[in-house]
Amino acid sequence: MNHEGDMFRTRLTHTLEVAQISRTIARALLLNEDLTEAIALAHDLGHTPFGHAGQDALNDCMRAYGGFEHNVQSLRVVDLLEERYAQFPGLNLAYETREGILKHCSLELARQLGALGQRFVVGHQPSLEAQVANIADEIAYNNHDVDDGLRAGLITLKELDGISLFRRQRLEVEKEWPGIGERRLIHEVIRRMINQQVVALIEHSRGVIASVSPSDIDAVRRAPCAYIGFGHDLLMEHRELKTFLMRHLYRHYRVRRMSVKAGRILASLFEAFMNDLEMLPHETGQRITELDRKQGQIGRARGIADYIAGMTDRYAILEFERIFSVTHLT
Repeated sequence: MNHEGDMFRTRLTHTLEVAQISRTIARALLLNEDLTEAIALAHDLGHTPFGHAGQDALNDCMRAYGGFEHNVQSLRVVDLLEERYAQFPGLNLAYETREGILKHCSLELARQLGALGQRFVVGHQPSLEAQVANIADEIAYNNHDVDDGLRAGLITLKELDGISLFRRQRLEVEKEWPGIGERRLIHEVIRRMINQQVVALIEHSRGVIASVSPSDIDAVRRAPCAYIGFGHDLLMEHRELKTFLMRHLYRHYRVRRMSVKAGRILASLFEAFMNDLEMLPHETGQRITELDRKQGQIGRARGIADYIAGMTDRYAILEFERIFSVTHLT
């Protein structure tokens, strides 16, 4: 079983779900499927252990050194940290893929990213493929958080019956399959919820694209709002589900306890490594020592953030125990 911070899914399983949904939408809208899938597969590469709680903790640690944003970190991974080629660092991805990975970004950091960050400064839209991957991410995590929350006992079917998207599909499933077991009911309802949202998204977005008929990518970028999205009714239901999850799942006391523990783990690791680079694995320590030599404390901190952001929940816990637990002496 995964650590409680992972719930029942991990970044990998979530990423696969986003890629599947993204490609389905892109194919139906006659967009570039390969580009859409590439964005989806890379969108969470920079996410920290412990999800958003980990990101907040690492951002607090990095506040004096330029901050930390997981979308920017995803870009840093594909542009710099991956070492696969002799000629250059990173993966040499196309501009459009890198643009799509950068889902959101603070204005301060956007100004440091040159052409790639300019759209945040001037308020332009990303490509249609990036818009698809963006909303597929929301569809995936909202629906799988319902599943995870139910399996973990943090939310109940009775509570979810107050949510239009869930209640409508549950009634249909129970009518079609009377007496269905609870676990299969949940799987079927969530599958249908995803399908309903994807179909509605495709239909609405297809109509919007047909009505505005953008002539080229520049027309897409200059649009006042995204072309990929839900119609009004489903948008309201989508928001209703997000609000429910925020109130009943993400703010649940057990999740809050996990978040506090996660913050302490990452803050403790960051402080320990900042104080003593020799505590790091040899290759990582060498790399961060070089960053320290070239950029001082800012480089040192950024290298440590790279190392921590690349951990899984389990590995972060293990590193914490190795350093701070008297029962781990190796």
